[in-house]
Amino acid sequence: MLVTQIIRLFWMLLLAALQVLMCNHVHLFGYATPMVYVAFLLIFPLNASRIGLLLWAFVMGLAVDVGSGTPGMGTAAMTLVGMLYQPLLRVMSPRDSADDLVPTYSSMGVAAHIRFVILLVTIHHAVFYLLEAFTFHHPVRLLISFLTSTAFSLVLILILGTLRRKKA
Repeated sequence: MLVTQIIRLFWMLLLAALQVLMCNHVHLFGYATPMVYVAFLLIFPLNASRIGLLLWAFVMGLAVDVGSGTPGMGTAAMTLVGMLYQPLLRVMSPRDSADDLVPTYSSMGVAAHIRFVILLVTIHHAVFYLLEAFTFHHPVRLLISFLTSTAFSLVLILILGTLRRKKA
């Protein structure tokens, strides 16, 4: 149990540092900023404590907000995704999967895993960008930022998942 928490803390610190120190400084075409810290939730099993999952998601969002200067946007987005994580994983995982299923390519299948990651990242980014804009005065800019950042983040998160799979 303690080892699991230490591993989670390591991943949280690593992804938060990656986000704050590197990804926040990338603005592809002036719109796309990857948000890889959403991948933190992908280390939690289906049977994880719901309160624990929400607390980890909240703290991860808060850590990124503090480092990024985005007051509450990452925290709100991560907490919402943390709340939806288990119900979405239950729906998208194979019917005969174990209770301790961790979403990976091998445990869910490639297509199901990619769909699950797309759904989580899309929800996170939609909440994040709507809170950031807090208006629809520039809907085209908002849509472009949302779509390009979502695509960029997805590519990086799926690559991280592939690298994690090869190490395991």
